[in-house]
Amino acid sequence: MSAAPSPYDTLLAEAAGRPFSAIVGWPVEHSRSPALHGYWLKKHRIDGHYGRLPVEPNAAALGTLADFLRSTPNARGCNLTLPHKIEIMPFLDRIDAVARRIGAVNTVVKQPDGTLEGRNTDAFGFLEALKYNAPHWMADTGPVVVLGAGGAARAVVASLIDAGVPELRLVNRTRETAVDLGVAFTPAGGQRIVVGSWDERSALLEGATLLVNTTSLGMKGQPGLDIDLARLPHEAVVYDIVYVPLETYLLAAARSRGNRCVDGLGMLLHQGRPGFEAWFGPTVDVTAEQRHAVAADLGA
Repeated sequence: MSAAPSPYDTLLAEAAGRPFSAIVGWPVEHSRSPALHGYWLKKHRIDGHYGRLPVEPNAAALGTLADFLRSTPNARGCNLTLPHKIEIMPFLDRIDAVARRIGAVNTVVKQPDGTLEGRNTDAFGFLEALKYNAPHWMADTGPVVVLGAGGAARAVVASLIDAGVPELRLVNRTRETAVDLGVAFTPAGGQRIVVGSWDERSALLEGATLLVNTTSLGMKGQPGLDIDLARLPHEAVVYDIVYVPLETYLLAAARSRGNRCVDGLGMLLHQGRPGFEAWFGPTVDVTAEQRHAVAADLGA
């Protein structure tokens, strides 16, 4: 009885000699990135491939991934999702300034000389989706509350500080992690970072212009996010980076009281743009048609 093909053999067979990239994670079956990049490949009539590559969360497996990307002529790079965004960094040849500051890589680009550069497009994707879906929101008008202190929160916090938010209120179930995040991103321009306890999450909504959930709470298969929105101003924007389901309990509750809502699909779509352009060439935009196509792939 012959052994099952490795994930690398499967990806190479799917690519069939064409330029390719892939989403790398453990697990990775849930990712909608193939639908996102497949849309652009088809629209721009590019004979390329974007697949899925499950890679176990250990140093040996990540070293194998890096060697595979360097040694495979038609490999262009990859995206990284949980749990590899930080652990991949020692295996890359260089990290760009944005990814180094955030401390995580979600996009690997293979350079013409075969070396691998780590980039982070999550901050770009977060802010672009916010601008697109809530164009009236202005960064400098008031406090922002960020729930969570993981890898996604690092990108969100970096983008909000750079955008000029005057006060960031960080809230995490483990307060010490939020403190570490606040210390890592303490701004130099007079902006404030306030760390609150998880029990204070509802009270800290007072006067906020934006609430961002970067936790997994509310995601399919995870516990719901328990938060009372009573103190959140009705003109504030509520942004949940979860995209399965698209309409989380948080967004449903916010929408019912008149808040402008931004779901996580927009961030997914926009963060993919720089990687696609680096791997396959054309400049790409996010369109309503593309959002519909990826949402349909979600079963939404």
